Amino acid sequence: MKSKILASFAAAGALIATLAPAHAELVTQKTLSTPIALAIAQTAYDACYQQGYRISVTVVGEQGQILIAIRGDGASPHTFENSHRKAYTSRTFRTPSGEFAQRVKDNPTTSAVHLANVIAAQGALPIKAGDVVIGGVGVSGAPGGEKDEACAKAALDKVADQLK
Repeated sequence: MKSKILASFAAAGALIATLAPAHAELVTQKTLSTPIALAIAQTAYDACYQQGYRISVTVVGEQGQILIAIRGDGASPHTFENSHRKAYTSRTFRTPSGEFAQRVKDNPTTSAVHLANVIAAQGALPIKAGDVVIGGVGVSGAPGGEKDEACAKAALDKVADQLK
């Protein structure tokens, strides 16, 4: 009886082993470094500050986790949360948050808008290494999402050579 059970386990193990890819490899991926995340946040903040906007900036990483968050002097309390939600939305949907906002406007019944940390508001851009999205940068507090997005774009333009 024991030998039959052991033989069954051995056969099952052999079957599972044949199902595994013959050339399985570890996944290699690019990750947003702290110095680059800091440069993005600081540049976005500076770009808006120079225009007199009191804003908050959040940079999220590949999994949507907060890497850097800044609430500028005099920024309204809600800008801190909004910048995070914009960055998260941009990262997770791999598109500018303004494009996601347009999708929601075109289809108000989309359930994605009800997910945690998602917001249908312009002001964030995905951070890409080549064609791969590795994070997002969100800005909130300028008078209009297009101005928030312009500050985020200025930041990405500054570090573009480091994201290749």
